[in-house]
Amino acid sequence: MLKFLPLFFSNLRRKPVRTGLTFASIVIAFLLFGVLRTLQGTLEFSVDLAGADRLVTMHRMTLIQLFPRSYLNRIEAVEGVVSATSFNWHGGVYQDEQIATQSTDPELFFKVYPEYVLPEEQKADWISDRASMIVGKAIAARYGWQVGDTIPIGSEFYTRTDGSNTWEFRIAGIFDAINGDNSSIYFHWDYLNQSIGEPNLIGFVILRVADPAQLRDVAARIDAQFANSPAETKTDTERAFIQGFANQMGDIGAIVTAVVSAVFFTILLVSGNTMAQSVRERTSEFAVLKTLGFRGGSIAAMVLAESFVITALGGVIGLALAVGMAKAVSGLLAQYFPVIGVPPEAFVTAGVLIVVVAVVSALLPSLEAGRLKITEALRRA
Repeated sequence: MLKFLPLFFSNLRRKPVRTGLTFASIVIAFLLFGVLRTLQGTLEFSVDLAGADRLVTMHRMTLIQLFPRSYLNRIEAVEGVVSATSFNWHGGVYQDEQIATQSTDPELFFKVYPEYVLPEEQKADWISDRASMIVGKAIAARYGWQVGDTIPIGSEFYTRTDGSNTWEFRIAGIFDAINGDNSSIYFHWDYLNQSIGEPNLIGFVILRVADPAQLRDVAARIDAQFANSPAETKTDTERAFIQGFANQMGDIGAIVTAVVSAVFFTILLVSGNTMAQSVRERTSEFAVLKTLGFRGGSIAAMVLAESFVITALGGVIGLALAVGMAKAVSGLLAQYFPVIGVPPEAFVTAGVLIVVVAVVSALLPSLEAGRLKITEALRRA
């Protein structure tokens, strides 16, 4: 097989511009595939982080519409609710970058989110100091924050009674959310509430239920309490709550499938046309090779090998670029998506696509080259 390598590479260099354009098309196709699968996988992973026993209660109209803090106590009293805590989206800004900051009740937070791991002394420190916050290990590493640091954080949504929109928080702890979001920041709701004049309003409530099988029943009981009130509520599973944000972008799975199908169908046409032209241009050479004793199967295998090498190399480079892009943006978007990367199953799919594109695009040209008769080939030449 090694003795065919000089001939193999000579064929690839025959039309460098055409080969280069075909190769670039394949690289771009697999780059696009990797980017789209990264987007799909990122959104799906965010949904999978949702707790199976958690519900989210928000204003019936929209998430940005606030409702009274007193609702929290009434929700906690609903049959089937184990624990509940409120959140206000703070719209944090640090060094001109948006970061995920939310206010909550520290003592209730860990009852609702037991997967958030924080040393007991740090947890007690956070609970005891209203002007403190806890930060995820990912965002702490990003900015080089340490426990005890005092960090100024602005807000896009709130203004203090003194006219400032900046809060200073002391880092009481750095948490590790097991398989969860390590890029968020949490601080005391009462500190926010007092700073803005005590309107006593909250953005949404997240609660745990005793029996996940009763999620729908508990949700119905909660919403029934506030029916016909000035601030009616809408309660749904945490998974549906997160999925709602993803659905604002459309059906990502269908979009990815449609775009990838269109792209690879086009690549099949491009690479198939390239291989067909290459075989036609080498008719006389194939005749000479057969005259020298090469069998039709060897010549067909050579054509298939050319197609596979171009497709495989282009696919690997395209996926490598997609991985690099995912790493480049992971830090920038960490506050919104805890995990950004090309899903492992995407590499398996890419491998299948490489084989399919290589074989389908070169199948007919390789069969034509293998069945070529010496006399007919010389007559064409």
